[in-house]
Amino acid sequence: MDRWLAAALDYVPKWVEHQMRLHEQPGCVIAVAHNGKVLLERAYGYADQVRGVELTPRHRYRVASHSKSFTGAGIMKLREQGKLRLDDPAGRHVDGLHPEIAKATLTQLLSHTAGIIRDSTDAGQWTDRRPFKNEAELRADLAEAPIIDRNTRYKYSNHGFGLLGLVIESVTGGSYNTWIKREIVDAVGLKETQPDVPIARTTPFARGHSARLPVGERVVIPGANSTHALASATGFISTAADLARFFNQLAPKAKKSVLSPASRREMVRGQWRIPHVPAELYYGLGIRSGSTGDWPWFGHSGGFQGYVTHTGTYAPHDITVSCLTNAADGRAVAWVQGTIHILRHFARHGAPSRRLADWNGRWWSLWGGFDLLPVGDRVVVVNPGTPDGYPDAFRDATELEVTGRDSGRIVLAAGGASYGETVRRTRNASGRVTEIWLAGSKYRPEAKVVAEMQTRYGKGKKR
Repeated sequence: MDRWLAAALDYVPKWVEHQMRLHEQPGCVIAVAHNGKVLLERAYGYADQVRGVELTPRHRYRVASHSKSFTGAGIMKLREQGKLRLDDPAGRHVDGLHPEIAKATLTQLLSHTAGIIRDSTDAGQWTDRRPFKNEAELRADLAEAPIIDRNTRYKYSNHGFGLLGLVIESVTGGSYNTWIKREIVDAVGLKETQPDVPIARTTPFARGHSARLPVGERVVIPGANSTHALASATGFISTAADLARFFNQLAPKAKKSVLSPASRREMVRGQWRIPHVPAELYYGLGIRSGSTGDWPWFGHSGGFQGYVTHTGTYAPHDITVSCLTNAADGRAVAWVQGTIHILRHFARHGAPSRRLADWNGRWWSLWGGFDLLPVGDRVVVVNPGTPDGYPDAFRDATELEVTGRDSGRIVLAAGGASYGETVRRTRNASGRVTEIWLAGSKYRPEAKVVAEMQTRYGKGKKR
């Protein structure tokens, strides 16, 4: 492993831990894969916050629309086997469709450009007011006219991927769940992934959680309901490590994969821009893509009742980050992006020199905490809370030049900060650093600042 990557992965868990505290999330699992191997896997918080069940990396999550990438891989594998073509109309494989839906090609279904309704006129399955649709109900919806003309714009459709599940069943002559598990999940070597419930009673399973509003506190959402005929769109259950492995092997340059390089290139290529979103995002064949800074990525997100999940592969560096959160207000997308910003910074500036190694740690004042983080030949003052909610902890970060064992100078700072002023460390009789002074501001360990603030202001009132 490159030294810069090892240094970055040493900091990532500390950053995520602070994010968990700051946003008061129930649970989170994060995994990072590189060259087909999982290098980092960490769990925080609870699988069930009400019962106090501690979360582990082995707990399975509902990963929802990550399922579409597995379905896309299944279609591409069948194409490689000569059993279908991407320009096949859906009606060639599935009967009973509305004539216009029957004309939709597999490419249009995979890229969300077939114009099909998203979830039917009653989408109560997403609020647990009704079950997910069975095959007969799905087919009844697919017998209705599409919402817009095909090939006119990106229009997300779970029903479109439900139809792809029916295509796979028609072509293979078996059930979607059985075939996709054998030919994609097992073929990749994933041991903690399955297309839908039920899961074995002995398998650890993370429960979903609501946001704090409107109840005023989080309630537990079981998350164990079947997605029936929509498994190909949203049924999958997995772990962060397995998702990191799966998407890592989809990189076009991956040395080992369930698909050919040509199929992988076609899957991850952004074919349609996703409209009306703040970032520049594209959709390929069961794959979403974009960029974090100057690092392009492909992957997918997922939202199930009480779960928000996201995985991104940064193909030029062969790095995949997967983050699973079990709350309706989970910050999985932001935390994957934040992890990548950390990796980008270390990739650009390198691992820290040995003389800077002990200029690290989290320091606090009334205004909150910051991390001293050695990177390359500088020490960066990182805000682990990420100002304004932006996921880049290095944005507008102050940088220090170390001039002595316990002295330095601020050499990069925002206009309102203390550019050019001195930095010093204070040690106790045993030689341990007990205080950091950035210009005229003193910072201490968290426990010391807590005691100081409570002495001065009182203990405050708990919610």
